[in-house]
Amino acid sequence: MDKVFKALSDPSRRQILTILKKGDMPVKDIKQHFDFTDASLSHHLDILKRADLVVTERKGQFIHYSLNTSVMDEVLKLFIGLFKK
Repeated sequence: MDKVFKALSDPSRRQILTILKKGDMPVKDIKQHFDFTDASLSHHLDILKRADLVVTERKGQFIHYSLNTSVMDEVLKLFIGLFKK
C-alpha cells in the first residue's frame, strides 16, 4: 500500500489517473495533456504501474494504459475503514 500512496502523492500522476478514467489509451494520447518530456511521462507511468494503479496491454505497436480498478477499490475500502465509527 506504500507504493500506492507514493504514486498518489504526485499531482501529475493523479491527473494521469483522471485522464485514464475516460478509458484505456496509448502513451501518445496521455502525453497530449502534459508539457513534460517523454522520459518524465514514462517515469510517472512506471510508478503508477509498480503501484498496480494502471495496467498495460500491447495493441499492435502501441502499449495502452488503463486503470486497475481493483487496487482503487482496496484504497477506498481502507479509507472508509479508517473513518468508519
